[in-house]
Amino acid sequence: MTNSPAKRSLGEQIRNARIEHKLSLRELARRIERAPSYINDIEHDRRTPSEEVLAQIATELNLDIDLLLAAAGRVSGESQSYLQKNPTAGVLFRRVSTAGLGHQDLSKLLKEAESLIDKRDNHSDDDKT
Repeated sequence: MTNSPAKRSLGEQIRNARIEHKLSLRELARRIERAPSYINDIEHDRRTPSEEVLAQIATELNLDIDLLLAAAGRVSGESQSYLQKNPTAGVLFRRVSTAGLGHQDLSKLLKEAESLIDKRDNHSDDDKT
């Protein structure tokens, strides 16, 4: 098994992070006010938690919520709204999905998107001064 989050299931990522934080399953469950059996089901990929539960787990285990949402096959409510308001984003996702781009190509695409965001944000800062 690899250490790359992209290659591990949602349950594996959560379980590994919980163990790294030296938290028992019961303690994590107590902290997010859920039943230990529910956390156990998540860690064994028998249940897919809601965005709210994923956010609580991400906070407790210091995990990236975006990566957890992706591993769960979910998008945030904010992302759903964005896709509805910007159909081109949906087209981009479908093309990437249909092409079956691998991890390396997706990483390049993500870096390019982050570069575009940085350029936009830097221009916004220039406009304010």
